Amino acid sequence: MLGAASCKGKAPDTAASASVSNSAPAPAGSAARRGAQALLEQGQLDEALARIDASAGDADSLALLGAIWAKKAEAAPLPTPPPAPPGAKRGAQPPAPAFKDEELAALDFFEQALVAQPGHARASLALAELLAPHALRRHDLGQAAQRKKGARAAPEPLAIGPDFGAERVIQAYKAAVVGSPAAKDPPERLFAFSVRVGRLLDAEWALEQLVERDKENPAPLIRYGDFLAQQKKDTRAAIDRYRQALIWRPDDEETLAKIADISIAEGIEAYNKNHYGVAQARLLEARKFVRNPNSPQGLRIRDYLAKLGSIRQNPR
Repeated sequence: MLGAASCKGKAPDTAASASVSNSAPAPAGSAARRGAQALLEQGQLDEALARIDASAGDADSLALLGAIWAKKAEAAPLPTPPPAPPGAKRGAQPPAPAFKDEELAALDFFEQALVAQPGHARASLALAELLAPHALRRHDLGQAAQRKKGARAAPEPLAIGPDFGAERVIQAYKAAVVGSPAAKDPPERLFAFSVRVGRLLDAEWALEQLVERDKENPAPLIRYGDFLAQQKKDTRAAIDRYRQALIWRPDDEETLAKIADISIAEGIEAYNKNHYGVAQARLLEARKFVRNPNSPQGLRIRDYLAKLGSIRQNPR
């Protein structure tokens, strides 16, 4: 880790940071943080660094310094590969570092903030956001290697430097969720990342948090149901979420149709497997959620119930 981001709060050794370190002593306390935050939002990053110091070691200041360096990293050029060592084979070029110096400075400050205050919400979320693109690249490389090698799982590509595995990112997002119990952004970001890397249990936990934070709104419940039906393939649990949503919006045609579609599909599948009792139960369940018996859904239910009636009258 960079000594540049040491407990004294100094920046990496660049021309820009030199002017910061030679500036007048930064004002202390929350007023300094507010001023630095305002400058960060205005894009005046060197000025923001000049307003705040990490020497006191408080988590809020450290997290803000990390945020400033993370913003500086957005405009910084990509790292370049180091020169090949003497005697290396021709064309043998060492890989470029995974992280920019500015990212390493930001990471160092976030880690210091989390030592000062474990679970600090801003530092946790910012750390997750900083590492997430690197984790996604590693995940994609692993998936590509797995496809190339066949069914046998390929190990994640190794990297020198900070840990940016999916597990660390998810745990940082979770800390941000727990540390900000009313905010919706941290669980949203956790959900997006978890789905992207195939961590469905973590994605489901994020959806549970979103439902908890917006209890009287049916939309998170419907979204949860869609996830269970489409991602986890747990259609019974999906129906439970849809039915909870109907408590708040009982005449929502789209949600009614989702339940009916699932039950019809399950009824037809059971019919095709000669599980006629299950088929009838699912079709009758679907009929409760179809408002128009002459709709395509209603006609399919009628058709298969008629087939079941014919089987009962003419058993094989």
